[in-house]
Amino acid sequence: MEFFTTAFALTALLLALAFRPWRLLGHTGLVSPLLAALVITPWLWALPWLHHMPIQLQLSGACMITLALGWPLAVPVLCAVALIVGWVAPVTWQQQVDMAVWLGIVPATLSFLLGMGLRRWLPHNLFVYILGRAFLGTVLCMFVTGALSQWTGHALAAAVAPDLAIVARWLIAWGDGFLTGMFAAIAVAFRPQWLATWSDDLYIRPPDIER
Repeated sequence: MEFFTTAFALTALLLALAFRPWRLLGHTGLVSPLLAALVITPWLWALPWLHHMPIQLQLSGACMITLALGWPLAVPVLCAVALIVGWVAPVTWQQQVDMAVWLGIVPATLSFLLGMGLRRWLPHNLFVYILGRAFLGTVLCMFVTGALSQWTGHALAAAVAPDLAIVARWLIAWGDGFLTGMFAAIAVAFRPQWLATWSDDLYIRPPDIER
């Protein structure tokens, strides 16, 4: 399982780098959210090792980072976040890989796929983006990721019953959803250039004028 997790992380990283996502930084305002992700997210991921808790769950922020940076740029940033966690918390290399996959790459990938589905099958408007993709979409992606990680044997630290663990993952998914939805709403209103997945032309269309 450790080999599979490492291989999955490397495959996703190489695929993301193949799109040369660094090109986005020279033409958009994504430098600020990228730096914020590298500074803030490691502390969220490292929290269980910095503060003892009976159920060691942490916020991910991966869906929020994916909305801001896009999937190709979010994946290497999330891998970098996992490396930074090793500097601020006593974690092993395999724990860093697990965090990169289950707190970063998997929810980011699910968020990307969900976003593509919403753009294809639902109307393009502000409420679908904020409520559907940013808020409820994040809740769904984080819960599915948590369930998959538990099903594949990446159980919570400490002896926690599986039923209690899945309930805890459901609740923490709502925390990620609220934060992502709030960030998306604020960014759309004041800093749309911080969202690589947002487009005024796509989501805010002037009403048709009858002739």
